[in-house]
Amino acid sequence: MSDQRPDGPQPRGGILMGRPFGVPVYVTPSWFVVAGLITWLFGGRLADVLPELGYTRYLVALSFAVAFYGSVLVHELAHTLVGLHYKLGVRRIQLQFLGGISEIEKEAETPGREFWLAFVGPLLSLVLGGGFWLAMRAVELESVPGVLLAGLMVSNLVVAAFNLLPGLPLDGGRLLRAAVWKLTGSPMRGTVAAVWAGRALAVAVLVGLPMISASRSGVDRTTGEAMLDGVLAAILAFIIWNGAGNSLRNARLKQVLPELSVRALARRSIDVPADTPLGEALRRAHEAQAGAIVVVDGGGAAIAVVKETAVSAVPEHRRPWIAVSAVARDLEPGLRIPVDLAGEQILDVLRRAPATEYLVVRPDGSAYGVLALADLERRLTAALTGR
Repeated sequence: MSDQRPDGPQPRGGILMGRPFGVPVYVTPSWFVVAGLITWLFGGRLADVLPELGYTRYLVALSFAVAFYGSVLVHELAHTLVGLHYKLGVRRIQLQFLGGISEIEKEAETPGREFWLAFVGPLLSLVLGGGFWLAMRAVELESVPGVLLAGLMVSNLVVAAFNLLPGLPLDGGRLLRAAVWKLTGSPMRGTVAAVWAGRALAVAVLVGLPMISASRSGVDRTTGEAMLDGVLAAILAFIIWNGAGNSLRNARLKQVLPELSVRALARRSIDVPADTPLGEALRRAHEAQAGAIVVVDGGGAAIAVVKETAVSAVPEHRRPWIAVSAVARDLEPGLRIPVDLAGEQILDVLRRAPATEYLVVRPDGSAYGVLALADLERRLTAALTGR
């Protein structure tokens, strides 16, 4: 239940539920798993509180699961509205296993904006918890509405408290990042501090949650319950640890992106007709010290780009007998990119038309070279790993 900055082309994933404020909301398949788990566990509790419900209790429990994730959606919409207010852009909201994610496209420009972007989610969860508590006072506690409202009150307070824990990728981690950023003047130092806090939190969750559950359950705790607590703690710890690492990679990506340019990354290319044998085209490219081959029509206009992976799959002894057109991809819309692209603009263009090679063109439309996705990935990997 946090906001994240995606570091590359993102899959849509999940079922589209709507577009509040123009932002698509997706429910991933993992949501159905956790909804089923909530229904089973909450339904079991209802057997003790309202035994007269019988098996209808599972329908009530499913209603609670849906209402709970409705509260999570409100939490994420709070992040979204602040992101839109600050013109940071929001790609989508995902409801998934153990929470939701608002994919904010850009970083906040100041620690103050970072603070409000992070704090508004837990704040809305606290407000919802208070609202459900007030509604509880108007109904009988030992009734279906009373039990549902009590469950939603507690769950929203837990969501708020959990998200305020000081470690990335939680909202509390972003609050810690904002505080360190404000004190040091360095957003990267804030990120590193919050990442290590998140990793420490993951270890604490892995070890601490089963111990706390065991101390509260006492001798009545079954082996199955102990295993379930351990599995949930491990999953939650993994999500936090992995999210902290992703946050650090995203921060490093933001540092290196301004230095990237298509002009510097593009490979020199040669032009060949479509019926040129692959072996001959490779020979010409080697002589010209070019790293890419562009297929042109009879008038010299570029119509396709030879795919490096396809060339590698052709045995050397067959290359003289295969035309370059057989291992080339037609230049569909989006596969011609301007030579002056730089920074985050490169990723934006590549997201819209995924491919392995792109024709780089000058302002007059003439070919400058070819951008290979592999070259961009190597450059980004080197930056993210510090090599």
